[in-house]
Amino acid sequence: MALNYIWIAFFLIGFIVALGRLIFAGDTQIFNDLVASVFSNAKTGFEVSLGLTGALTLWMGLLRVGEKGGVVAILGRVMGPLFEKLFPGLPKGHPAYGSIMLNLSANMLGLDNAATPMGLKAMKEMQDANPVKDTASNAQIMFLVLNAAGLTIIPVSVIVYRIQLGAANPADIFIPILISTFCALMTGLISVAIIQKINLFDKVVLSYLLAMTAIIAGIIIFFTSLPKEKISEASTFAANFILMSVIIIFIVLALIKKINVYDAFVEGAKEGFNVAIKIIPFLVAILVAIGIFRASGAMDFIIAGITGFFDWLGVDTRFTGALPVAFMKPLSGSGARGLMIDAMTTHGADSFIGRLACTMQGTTDTTFYIIAVYFGSVGIKNTRYSIGCGLLADLVGFTAAIFVAYLFFG
Repeated sequence: MALNYIWIAFFLIGFIVALGRLIFAGDTQIFNDLVASVFSNAKTGFEVSLGLTGALTLWMGLLRVGEKGGVVAILGRVMGPLFEKLFPGLPKGHPAYGSIMLNLSANMLGLDNAATPMGLKAMKEMQDANPVKDTASNAQIMFLVLNAAGLTIIPVSVIVYRIQLGAANPADIFIPILISTFCALMTGLISVAIIQKINLFDKVVLSYLLAMTAIIAGIIIFFTSLPKEKISEASTFAANFILMSVIIIFIVLALIKKINVYDAFVEGAKEGFNVAIKIIPFLVAILVAIGIFRASGAMDFIIAGITGFFDWLGVDTRFTGALPVAFMKPLSGSGARGLMIDAMTTHGADSFIGRLACTMQGTTDTTFYIIAVYFGSVGIKNTRYSIGCGLLADLVGFTAAIFVAYLFFG
């Protein structure tokens, strides 16, 4: 129900702001912009869904190969003790464990095209164990919020954009992103755990969390030991090498088990195509609503108000130049990416605002997009408290990004 009210609010707020601009500023173009935004975003939603078709077909096919080769089961056993605590609503050894781990791993490597199909498969597998099919289960909410928090260990795409825009050290946002995205992840995990009464102080949970923290600390130490010019090269190589290694492992293990790899791939790929078609209405709906809100100028008024407030307090307001990215990221990944590029183009890739915009872009994922696509793919209408927890993780992640940016970039 929360998504229903938010969707309506985007339209109403956008209309009211546009009406105010017409009456008080004489802006007769604003309603032309709103209507153009409606049709443009409807087209974008359809095109994004079609764009996902290739990735979904590919990765659903590879996941079916991995599933039959036993990779998903192996990952499920490795992460089983932790997932049994975090997803108590799922039966022990549930097939979703492996898909969840693959999805989170792809997100960590910044491989969005691989993460989405894996996440959709995990959501479908969890839906099989969901007793109320139109309402999000506890397990699905935990999974979605962890996804929305979007822990990113290797922010490949952000680094690539910084290279293209001439940053002196494109990877200087690597550690700030890692710190702020970890803060977002822990916030999402803790908030959902409190609501679901999950004991995070359980020795099994603590041991996994401490191990993950140690791995992240090790990654920070390793990359800080590299020459600055080598960080972006090393991170890009690591992400792509791991991805190709996973694909080869899937195929080899299936071959060892004497599985017909080609037939298994085609079987899974057909499922990926069907999922891509199914999410079109949900994606178009959310993108059109977001487009109305953005085209009306409502976001500009909010940012102007925040800037004025902090200026009145006598606080350094440089960070407000990157706030458009923070406000847009939960709504639209491509929109936030465009605003990040605009910030670097306007202020410079190595400016404080440019670096902060990049840090914010890599801190969390697109909460509303994930909700629309993941829940829409399995027909869930009642999202319960998933939006609130996801947005809380976003808020903490962006706040951490601001503090970290001042710490690293002054």
